Amino acid sequence: MSLLLGTTITVSSNHWMMAWTGLEINTLAIIPLISKSHHPRAIEAATKYFLTQAAASTLLLFSSMTNAWFTGQWDITQLTHPTSCLLLTTAVSIKLGLTPFHFWFPEVLQGSSMTTGLLLATLMKFPPTALLILTSPSLNPTLLTTMAIASAALGGWMGLNQTQIRKVLAFSSISHLGWMTIILLYNPKLTLLTFYLYCLMTSAIFLALNTTKITNLATMMTAWTKIPPLTTTLMLALLSLAGLPPLTGFLPKWLIIQELTKQEMTPVATTIALLSLLGLFFYLRLAYCATITLPPNSSNHMKHWQTNKSVHILITTLISLSVLLLPLSPMIFTTT
Repeated sequence: MSLLLGTTITVSSNHWMMAWTGLEINTLAIIPLISKSHHPRAIEAATKYFLTQAAASTLLLFSSMTNAWFTGQWDITQLTHPTSCLLLTTAVSIKLGLTPFHFWFPEVLQGSSMTTGLLLATLMKFPPTALLILTSPSLNPTLLTTMAIASAALGGWMGLNQTQIRKVLAFSSISHLGWMTIILLYNPKLTLLTFYLYCLMTSAIFLALNTTKITNLATMMTAWTKIPPLTTTLMLALLSLAGLPPLTGFLPKWLIIQELTKQEMTPVATTIALLSLLGLFFYLRLAYCATITLPPNSSNHMKHWQTNKSVHILITTLISLSVLLLPLSPMIFTTT
């Protein structure tokens, strides 16, 4: 309830103090969820999360106060002072985990459970993204483009040698944030569409992994014998997150490259498209491990016949949308 309240307050506010209050409620609400397992790794993740988010909130408050000092405005859309814009970009980048402020995110995600990791990767990124969209006309385009390309590069590069699934998904999130940031100044609606589709695909993957209890590549290789249909659809959701053409994940990438080309930023579009190939490699590796690599001998896993039906209906719906939304793209354009 507190998470929903904090998100709603930040997204619906037009005063900096209210936005800051919502972010603080969010931070304080997620910390017990991260540390509830009482494992040392979870406590470490909660501590890292608290320290980075507290620093980001302080910077955000300092940015808004500096702007109010010079311009007399507390309105979010009236952020005009250059120093305030720079401080705000830094604060929101720390909140989101954009490069070069990404170091906390993989560690925190690895120390959390799958359901808490899902919240961290989706819901917790919505308020900072909303603040970025509201202040986008005042932000520095060169700085945002540089950070976006660095995020796409680092997210793809660092995910290559990971064996823990949650860390792979963390670097995948950093890479997708790069795609969202690069188009922010030119088409904010496209940033929101990318964010929504990313949340959809990531939710499907996290819930499927949580059902099959997969945490690393070794357990992924033996998961095929547990629930074969779910593992097959998990492969499709992973390929969709990679952005392969027939699937939903191709839609935002296609639209972003098209918009960048219209803005005469063809070199930037080419660079970020090439960097997405790094991500494609580790998604393909995950898909390969999930479905094509079978264990050398039969594993003694119990078949999961009696499972939670409501969760399965949710996973089925999310994976179907993650795979089949591309043909419905004209309808999505008309609604957005």
